[in-house]
Amino acid sequence: MPAHLLSIADLEDGQLESILDLALGLQARPDAHRSTLHGKSIGLYFEKSSTRTRVSFEVGMGQLGGQAVFLSTRDLQIGRGETIADTARVLSRYVNLLMLRTFEHSTVVEMAEHATIPVINGLTDELHPCQALADLMTVRQEFGDLRGRRISYIGDGNNVAHSLMIACARAGLDFSIASPPGYEVADKYLELAGALATDTGAGIETGTDPHAAVAGADAVYSDVWTSMGQETERAQRLADFEGYTVDDDLMARARSDAIYLHCLPCHRGEEVTASVVDGPQSRVFDQAENRMHTQKALMLRLLDRA
Repeated sequence: MPAHLLSIADLEDGQLESILDLALGLQARPDAHRSTLHGKSIGLYFEKSSTRTRVSFEVGMGQLGGQAVFLSTRDLQIGRGETIADTARVLSRYVNLLMLRTFEHSTVVEMAEHATIPVINGLTDELHPCQALADLMTVRQEFGDLRGRRISYIGDGNNVAHSLMIACARAGLDFSIASPPGYEVADKYLELAGALATDTGAGIETGTDPHAAVAGADAVYSDVWTSMGQETERAQRLADFEGYTVDDDLMARARSDAIYLHCLPCHRGEEVTASVVDGPQSRVFDQAENRMHTQKALMLRLLDRA
């Protein structure tokens, strides 16, 4: 395993599949590692609010026998000017793992540079690798394999899209994305995914037409159009994303057994209709549960305990 998980690209050949294998085993046999991390702890640093990230890490660490410590900018001196480097050095003396959910990606990078313990990217404005792990676990649960499958993402080329694209490229899944002009995935992550796809045979397609993107898809994915920190852009984004709602007609253009995925929270009537997210093809709550299983597997692997 790498020293840290800041991006799915940090994982080498076989490591992504190994984490998913362990996560599926943890779900099937939840008592198997009840005391494996006894005496270990994880610091959970949040600049952004969270439901799934906080609860899944806290409960997951508890299920492994360890302790989770919640930290925010109000709790740490980092909110009063202490440097990230000093914070990393201090926390490394107290806890065994550190997870950050931040705005700037540079924050988690700098923390990892100065920490002497594994650092996990719980979300930045650029990447969300923990979500991508849960996404791929959900696809494996549904179809039994990953290679040769196709995930289509409809909407903003944001942090979720970046990590999902990279994860698909690493695991050998085809990935297609349709975004309005001006909302495409960042070039640097498209190039990174392309390089990974060269090794695995995955296909990466970008465009603006949702109908073309979902054709033949095994999974259709969308995310909110306005993320945290973008609230002032909401009216413009609603206008720009018109025509990018995942509805029954769009789902019908995917495979007949396709599933619908969303990282949550969702806005029914915007990026997805209620008939889809609450319908029989939706796996969004399985996907949310899988955050805990994959993160438990990740913590065990980073601490070399499984």
